[in-house]
Amino acid sequence: RLPPVKRRGGASMMEDSAIIDLYWARDQRAIGETAGKYGAFLRTVAWNILRSHDDAEECVNDTYLRTWNAIPPARPGAFRAWLGRITRNLSLDRWKRDRAARRGGDDFAVLLGELDVCLPAADHAQRHLEDQEIADLISRFLRQQSVFNRRAFLRRYWYGESIEEIAAGMGCGAGKVKSALFRTRSALRACLEQEGVEV
Repeated sequence: RLPPVKRRGGASMMEDSAIIDLYWARDQRAIGETAGKYGAFLRTVAWNILRSHDDAEECVNDTYLRTWNAIPPARPGAFRAWLGRITRNLSLDRWKRDRAARRGGDDFAVLLGELDVCLPAADHAQRHLEDQEIADLISRFLRQQSVFNRRAFLRRYWYGESIEEIAAGMGCGAGKVKSALFRTRSALRACLEQEGVEV
């Protein structure tokens, strides 16, 4: 888990439920409170995918707009994760668009390549299970892993952190992280194959 964002001057941060109430009241302070509490976290998520400060900042700003348009009627229970998912999806869309224009390789392409051996191709996924069913299978699989393996996997493949960043954040060597990720990917592949998903 990434460290919490602290506001300058030690000012206390508003509770998530109070921020969400501001959105429901259509009070524009909601965006400022969201940015103050989660802006650094969201920029990290976007940066890990895009490796561009300008693009990351744009995705974070788009996250605030999406949030403003979604609440109400939405009332997210886990606000930080909900925001992170929006930023991640926006960043992935931009990365795909930019990569299609460039046709070049980068760090995130390497990261996605690591998952190729344990995730189904799109046509196989449609033939065997709907995307949501595969997502549920992966969620169930991760809940059965050790805390270390689960956190390392999520930090790598959800937040896009480098091996070195994960190792530093989890207080261990890079070799331990690499081994844990390899074992988890292998186990995930076996789990999906056992469920009839062709990978």
